[in-house]
Amino acid sequence: MKSITEFLNSQYSVQSIYCLAAHIPKLPKLSQKQKVFEVSEQDLIKISTLKTPQEALAILEIPKEDDFTRLKAKEELVFVLDGVQDPGNLGTIIRTLDWFGFGKIICSPDTVEVYNPKVVQATMGSLARVKVAYADLKELLSEEKLPIYGTLLDGKNIFEVKWPSSGYVVLGSEGNGISKEIKALVTEAVTIPGAGHTESLNVAISAAICCTEIKRINYIKN
Repeated sequence: MKSITEFLNSQYSVQSIYCLAAHIPKLPKLSQKQKVFEVSEQDLIKISTLKTPQEALAILEIPKEDDFTRLKAKEELVFVLDGVQDPGNLGTIIRTLDWFGFGKIICSPDTVEVYNPKVVQATMGSLARVKVAYADLKELLSEEKLPIYGTLLDGKNIFEVKWPSSGYVVLGSEGNGISKEIKALVTEAVTIPGAGHTESLNVAISAAICCTEIKRINYIKN
Protein backbone atom coordinates (compact mmCIF):
# COMPACT_ATOMS: atom_id res chain seq x y z
CA MET A 1 0.00 0.00 0.00
CA LYS A 2 2.88 2.37 0.79
CA SER A 3 4.46 1.82 -2.62
CA ILE A 4 1.15 2.29 -4.42
CA THR A 5 0.54 5.53 -2.54
CA GLU A 6 4.00 6.80 -3.51
CA PHE A 7 3.32 6.10 -7.19
CA LEU A 8 -0.14 7.69 -7.01
CA ASN A 9 1.54 10.88 -5.76
CA SER A 10 4.13 10.85 -8.54
CA GLN A 11 4.20 11.43 -12.29
CA TYR A 12 3.68 7.72 -12.93
CA SER A 13 0.35 6.74 -14.49
CA VAL A 14 -1.47 4.21 -12.28
CA GLN A 15 -3.95 2.28 -14.45
CA SER A 16 -5.69 0.00 -11.95
CA ILE A 17 -5.47 -1.28 -8.38
CA TYR A 18 -6.43 -4.73 -7.08
CA CYS A 19 -7.05 -4.60 -3.36
CA LEU A 20 -8.41 -6.59 -0.44
CA ALA A 21 -11.76 -5.19 0.71
CA ALA A 22 -10.55 -4.19 4.17
CA HIS A 23 -7.77 -2.04 2.71
CA ILE A 24 -9.68 -0.16 0.01
CA PRO A 25 -10.58 2.69 2.44
CA LYS A 26 -6.83 3.22 3.03
CA LEU A 27 -6.27 4.25 -0.59
CA PRO A 28 -5.77 7.97 -1.21
CA LYS A 29 -8.23 9.88 -3.37
CA LEU A 30 -8.17 8.52 -6.93
CA SER A 31 -9.03 10.04 -10.29
CA GLN A 32 -11.87 8.68 -12.39
CA LYS A 33 -9.34 7.09 -14.75
CA GLN A 34 -7.91 4.91 -11.98
CA LYS A 35 -9.95 1.78 -11.44
CA VAL A 36 -10.07 -0.17 -8.17
CA PHE A 37 -11.03 -3.84 -8.07
CA GLU A 38 -11.89 -5.69 -4.88
CA VAL A 39 -10.15 -9.07 -4.84
CA SER A 40 -9.68 -11.97 -2.42
CA GLU A 41 -6.39 -13.15 -0.93
CA GLN A 42 -6.44 -16.08 -3.36
CA ASP A 43 -6.88 -13.69 -6.28
CA LEU A 44 -3.84 -11.71 -5.16
CA ILE A 45 -1.76 -14.88 -4.91
CA LYS A 46 -2.73 -15.78 -8.48
CA ILE A 47 -1.90 -12.41 -10.03
CA SER A 48 1.14 -11.46 -7.96
CA THR A 49 4.72 -12.51 -8.71
CA LEU A 50 5.35 -12.79 -4.96
CA LYS A 51 4.79 -15.97 -2.96
CA THR A 52 3.25 -13.92 -0.16
CA PRO A 53 1.65 -10.80 -1.66
CA GLN A 54 0.60 -7.87 0.48
CA GLU A 55 -2.82 -6.26 0.60
CA ALA A 56 -2.84 -4.63 -2.82
CA LEU A 57 -1.33 -4.73 -6.30
CA ALA A 58 -1.30 -1.98 -8.91
CA ILE A 59 -0.68 -1.84 -12.65
CA LEU A 60 1.31 1.18 -13.79
CA GLU A 61 2.27 2.42 -17.21
CA ILE A 62 6.03 2.18 -17.70
CA PRO A 63 7.10 5.69 -18.69
CA LYS A 64 9.30 6.49 -21.63
CA GLU A 65 12.88 5.71 -20.65
CA ASP A 66 14.83 8.68 -19.40
CA ASP A 67 17.45 9.95 -21.80
CA PHE A 68 20.70 9.35 -19.94
CA THR A 69 22.09 12.66 -21.25
CA ARG A 70 19.54 14.43 -19.04
CA LEU A 71 20.82 12.50 -16.04
CA LYS A 72 24.47 13.41 -16.58
CA ALA A 73 26.23 15.12 -13.68
CA LYS A 74 26.09 18.90 -13.67
CA GLU A 75 25.74 20.37 -10.21
CA GLU A 76 25.44 17.05 -8.39
CA LEU A 77 26.95 13.62 -7.91
CA VAL A 78 25.33 10.90 -10.00
CA PHE A 79 25.60 7.21 -9.10
CA VAL A 80 26.55 4.78 -11.86
CA LEU A 81 25.94 1.03 -11.65
CA ASP A 82 28.15 -1.30 -13.67
CA GLY A 83 26.64 -4.75 -14.06
CA VAL A 84 24.62 -4.97 -10.83
CA GLN A 85 22.64 -8.20 -11.25
CA ASP A 86 20.64 -8.76 -8.08
CA PRO A 87 17.17 -7.11 -8.17
CA GLY A 88 17.11 -6.75 -4.39
CA ASN A 89 20.40 -4.84 -4.49
CA LEU A 90 19.21 -2.45 -7.19
CA GLY A 91 15.96 -1.83 -5.34
CA THR A 92 17.80 -1.20 -2.08
CA ILE A 93 20.24 1.17 -3.80
CA ILE A 94 17.33 3.17 -5.25
CA ARG A 95 15.67 3.37 -1.84
CA THR A 96 18.97 4.36 -0.18
CA LEU A 97 19.70 7.11 -2.70
CA ASP A 98 16.19 8.45 -2.24
CA TRP A 99 16.74 8.61 1.54
CA PHE A 100 19.92 10.64 1.09
CA GLY A 101 18.45 12.92 -1.55
CA PHE A 102 20.19 11.59 -4.66
CA GLY A 103 17.77 11.48 -7.57
CA LYS A 104 19.67 9.94 -10.50
CA ILE A 105 21.17 6.57 -11.41
CA ILE A 106 22.75 5.59 -14.72
CA CYS A 107 23.03 1.83 -15.29
CA SER A 108 25.01 -0.29 -17.72
CA PRO A 109 22.90 -2.34 -20.17
CA ASP A 110 23.73 -5.54 -18.25
CA THR A 111 22.40 -4.19 -14.96
CA VAL A 112 19.13 -5.81 -13.87
CA GLU A 113 15.96 -4.27 -15.36
CA VAL A 114 14.64 -1.53 -13.07
CA TYR A 115 11.03 -2.65 -13.62
CA ASN A 116 11.74 -6.20 -12.52
CA PRO A 117 8.98 -6.85 -9.93
CA LYS A 118 11.56 -7.64 -7.22
CA VAL A 119 13.35 -4.36 -7.89
CA VAL A 120 10.13 -2.37 -7.70
CA GLN A 121 9.15 -4.12 -4.46
CA ALA A 122 12.55 -3.47 -2.87
CA THR A 123 12.40 0.26 -3.62
CA MET A 124 9.36 0.61 -1.32
CA GLY A 125 8.04 3.42 -3.51
CA SER A 126 11.34 5.28 -3.94
CA LEU A 127 11.30 4.45 -7.65
CA ALA A 128 8.57 7.10 -7.90
CA ARG A 129 11.23 9.76 -7.21
CA VAL A 130 14.59 8.40 -8.42
CA LYS A 131 15.29 8.67 -12.15
CA VAL A 132 16.97 5.63 -13.72
CA ALA A 133 18.46 5.36 -17.21
CA TYR A 134 20.51 2.76 -19.07
CA ALA A 135 23.50 3.71 -21.19
CA ASP A 136 26.81 2.58 -22.64
CA LEU A 137 28.99 3.55 -19.69
CA LYS A 138 32.22 3.59 -21.67
CA GLU A 139 30.73 6.04 -24.14
CA LEU A 140 29.24 8.16 -21.37
CA LEU A 141 32.25 8.37 -19.06
CA SER A 142 34.96 8.65 -21.71
CA GLU A 143 33.45 11.97 -22.79
CA GLU A 144 33.29 13.38 -19.26
CA LYS A 145 35.64 15.97 -17.79
CA LEU A 146 34.11 15.72 -14.33
CA PRO A 147 35.73 13.44 -11.72
CA ILE A 148 34.79 9.76 -11.81
CA TYR A 149 35.01 7.92 -8.49
CA GLY A 150 35.10 4.14 -8.48
CA THR A 151 34.67 1.84 -5.48
CA LEU A 152 37.69 -0.47 -5.68
CA LEU A 153 39.77 -2.54 -3.26
CA ASP A 154 42.98 -0.58 -3.82
CA GLY A 155 41.82 3.03 -3.69
CA LYS A 156 41.99 5.98 -1.35
CA ASN A 157 40.40 5.56 2.06
CA ILE A 158 36.81 6.80 1.67
CA PHE A 159 37.08 8.65 5.00
CA GLU A 160 39.82 10.82 3.50
CA VAL A 161 38.07 11.65 0.22
CA LYS A 162 37.06 15.28 -0.35
CA TRP A 163 33.94 14.74 -2.41
CA PRO A 164 33.21 17.44 -5.00
CA SER A 165 29.79 18.92 -5.70
CA SER A 166 29.52 17.18 -9.08
CA GLY A 167 30.81 14.03 -10.73
CA TYR A 168 30.13 10.30 -10.85
CA VAL A 169 30.29 7.50 -8.28
CA VAL A 170 30.67 4.08 -9.92
CA LEU A 171 29.67 0.85 -8.18
CA GLY A 172 30.44 -2.54 -9.71
CA SER A 173 28.70 -5.88 -9.89
CA GLU A 174 28.33 -8.19 -6.90
CA GLY A 175 30.77 -10.81 -8.17
CA ASN A 176 33.26 -8.97 -10.37
CA GLY A 177 33.21 -5.35 -9.25
CA ILE A 178 33.77 -2.61 -11.82
CA SER A 179 34.61 -3.95 -15.28
CA LYS A 180 38.11 -3.40 -16.71
CA GLU A 181 37.01 -0.95 -19.40
CA ILE A 182 35.14 1.22 -16.90
CA LYS A 183 37.88 0.90 -14.28
CA ALA A 184 40.28 2.45 -16.81
CA LEU A 185 38.08 5.58 -16.88
CA VAL A 186 37.98 6.03 -13.09
CA THR A 187 39.88 9.17 -12.07
CA GLU A 188 39.93 8.38 -8.35
CA ALA A 189 39.65 4.94 -6.79
CA VAL A 190 37.88 4.83 -3.44
CA THR A 191 38.11 2.04 -0.87
CA ILE A 192 35.88 1.39 2.13
CA PRO A 193 38.38 0.10 4.74
CA GLY A 194 37.51 -2.96 6.79
CA ALA A 195 39.06 -4.92 9.63
CA GLY A 196 37.46 -8.30 9.02
CA HIS A 197 38.20 -11.17 6.67
CA THR A 198 35.36 -11.18 4.14
CA GLU A 199 36.57 -10.39 0.63
CA SER A 200 34.03 -7.70 -0.26
CA LEU A 201 31.03 -5.63 0.80
CA ASN A 202 27.52 -5.98 -0.57
CA VAL A 203 27.06 -3.36 -3.31
CA ALA A 204 23.96 -1.86 -1.68
CA ILE A 205 25.86 -1.45 1.61
CA SER A 206 28.73 0.17 -0.30
CA ALA A 207 26.27 2.62 -1.85
CA ALA A 208 24.90 3.51 1.58
CA ILE A 209 28.39 4.16 2.97
CA CYS A 210 29.27 6.34 -0.03
CA CYS A 211 26.06 8.33 0.43
CA THR A 212 26.78 8.81 4.13
CA GLU A 213 30.31 10.09 3.51
CA ILE A 214 29.27 12.41 0.69
CA LYS A 215 26.56 13.96 2.85
CA ARG A 216 28.90 14.18 5.87
CA ILE A 217 31.55 16.05 3.86
CA ASN A 218 28.97 18.38 2.35
CA TYR A 219 27.55 19.01 5.84
CA ILE A 220 31.01 19.98 7.10
CA LYS A 221 31.54 22.28 4.11
CA ASN A 222 28.27 24.08 4.83
